[in-house]
Amino acid sequence: MEAARSLAILPWIALVLAFFVVRGNGFYLPGVAPADFQKKDPLQVKVNKLSSIKTQLPYSYYSLPYCKPNVIVDSAENLGEVLRGDRIENSPYVFSMREPQMCNIICKLTPTEKQAKQFREKIEDEYRVNMILDNLPLVVPIKRMDQDSTTVYQQGVHVGVKGQYTGSKDEKYFIHNHLSFLVKYHKDEQTDFARIVGFEVKPFSVKHVYEGNWNGNQTRLMTCDPHAKRTVSNSDNPQEVEENKDIIFTYDVEFQESEIKWASRWDSYLLMSDDQIHWFSIVNSLMIVLFLSGMVAMIMLRTLYRDISKYNQLETQEEAQEETGWKLVHGDVFRAPTNSDLLCVYVGTGVQFFGMLLVTMIFAVLGFLSPSNRGGLMSAMLLLWVFMGIFAGYSSIRLYKKFKGLEWKKIALRTAFTFPGIIFAIFFVLNAIIWGEKSSGAVPFTTMFALVLLWFGISVPLVFVGGYIGSRKPAVEDPVKTNKIPRQIPEQAWYMNPLFSILIGGILPFGAVFIELFFILTSIWLQQFYYLFGFLFLVFLILIVTCAEITIVLCYFQLCSEDYSWWWRSYLTSGSSALYLFLYAAFYFFTKLEITKLVSGILYFGYMLIASYAFFVLTGTIGFYACFWFTRLIYSSVKID
Repeated sequence: MEAARSLAILPWIALVLAFFVVRGNGFYLPGVAPADFQKKDPLQVKVNKLSSIKTQLPYSYYSLPYCKPNVIVDSAENLGEVLRGDRIENSPYVFSMREPQMCNIICKLTPTEKQAKQFREKIEDEYRVNMILDNLPLVVPIKRMDQDSTTVYQQGVHVGVKGQYTGSKDEKYFIHNHLSFLVKYHKDEQTDFARIVGFEVKPFSVKHVYEGNWNGNQTRLMTCDPHAKRTVSNSDNPQEVEENKDIIFTYDVEFQESEIKWASRWDSYLLMSDDQIHWFSIVNSLMIVLFLSGMVAMIMLRTLYRDISKYNQLETQEEAQEETGWKLVHGDVFRAPTNSDLLCVYVGTGVQFFGMLLVTMIFAVLGFLSPSNRGGLMSAMLLLWVFMGIFAGYSSIRLYKKFKGLEWKKIALRTAFTFPGIIFAIFFVLNAIIWGEKSSGAVPFTTMFALVLLWFGISVPLVFVGGYIGSRKPAVEDPVKTNKIPRQIPEQAWYMNPLFSILIGGILPFGAVFIELFFILTSIWLQQFYYLFGFLFLVFLILIVTCAEITIVLCYFQLCSEDYSWWWRSYLTSGSSALYLFLYAAFYFFTKLEITKLVSGILYFGYMLIASYAFFVLTGTIGFYACFWFTRLIYSSVKID
């Protein structure tokens, strides 16, 4: 008992440590408290990673030879930000609140051959520069050419563009060296304070020309002159990236009063014009659920009611010998399956994953995981995964005790290490590949240490605490006794072949989620905002019901065929939807993404393999528990002599 108590204290000590490890400087929610600015207050623009949807490899902003401030200061990132590859640093862009600036010179760069090559490579791979002002990401407004002519926002501004001079067929690389910023603010009626509600930019490529000698920031440009009110409005004379040819970096800032209140400033970023598609997806999924619910109801009410009544009325020995269907296997249906230990481990892991997703979704739907809190979603999921270890240990040991197992500590250890160990191994290999590419997406050693600390310091002890609680509980009693000698399973029809029924079982759960899956993949790999957690929560509930019902239906057909080996089959039936998820990810890769680099392809399929494996564990566990409940229900309803 003393050992269990000391184990129970460990996670709470580790929790306090984790918040300081994860947050770096204590617990805070960035972007939640609004910042008020008076006129002429300095506004610090921060730079984030360079990102590309073509390579999926982020790089720090200063990996390119951009203009630097006197001292580069790193902002404290949370665990989720580091895992996303965010590297937030200060920049030479400094604004004064509600003070428009025109043609500010930052610096002049004369790129060497190596630097020019770096710029050209990043332009070729369509890299974007990400910046942040008052916790709002920089966006480029783009007018859509449809009937509504709505404005959509592209995250980040491209490093440059590829193009040709008029009359030439040679492709050249042009850098965006002039940025026209627009800062939108909402002013308080009573006071002179204002809050920032928008941060937009229009990029230009301009070959700047200046009068006389170069005099740093005081140089007078002829292409862009605040005194002569000459502004940059087009890229007709663009700046080509060439070695030993000067590039002058400049920017304008405009301030515009906006009716948008601070609390609603994210709405335009998160505005999705595809609501109808989501509703169509949900209606489509509900149709699947209704169809399956009808089948389950028919089995439960008609078939089972009739079967149970018939079985309960059997009196003579002759009638008993003529029994057919699921009651025949009552003496074997609760026989422990082969590899029962592994089943216990995977069921426990599935419970852990289910708990993490459910709590994350509820928090997200209630609005706790604001998009302004970058990396918050990933940090929350990691911490919840760790703390759900107690449920993993409890559920795996409860099932293990049902199988008359005695070595619960061995199962708890396997539950704590099997799934996280496999995921960590894949993640470690992918991280080594990213490291080899010198990308900022590579997780640093200190963060890796923090992840291992969360795993060993909190998750593992909690799995053992849950296992200890589960081992103290009495074993689950079966509603019928198990025969000593196993019954022979008759030859099955082709459609009851395990492989066939498992593959068929995964189609409907996948069908319930695949439209929402498209939006999630687009958000991750095409770097678009995803904040439709209300829709996602509905789809998650539909997925739970679909997994449960398809497994119950196929389990019933299997028992009617006098095949009692349902334990693993129930897990794999709904779990096979993960195979379809991975196949869909491959289809998405070849049809929607423009990834050409081998390394980027390996990263994509590596991460999608992790996602599919997690989906397998989640859906498999839902199917298993549905089938477990169903078999206990039907066999407790019949009289067995």
